[in-house]
Amino acid sequence: MINSVYQNHKGINQTIEFRGLKAQYIWYLGGGIVILLILFAGMYILGLPPLICAGIILALGVFLVVKVYKMSKAYGEYGLMKKLAQRQIPKVIKSHSRSIFYKQKRQKG
Repeated sequence: MINSVYQNHKGINQTIEFRGLKAQYIWYLGGGIVILLILFAGMYILGLPPLICAGIILALGVFLVVKVYKMSKAYGEYGLMKKLAQRQIPKVIKSHSRSIFYKQKRQKG
């Protein structure tokens, strides 16, 4: 048997990269695989034939891998987190009173 050696340590302050997946996408792929395993077990327990279960899980697994690799390539290390954070920034700030712009009096304390 041939042993495979995978290098994933790139140095100090470098992100982990494994076969093209960067940083948090490794965790996303791992979590997705665990969810697929639980889904397979649930379908098998419900009585679906094993080949149908395997076919559905295989199709979902291929979709998961393609989607995660595409996100890793498109957004990079922190791009997805930045995109998700940008959704939380309000487009417009409305104020019905100008009192917040007046100089506030300092309280003694």
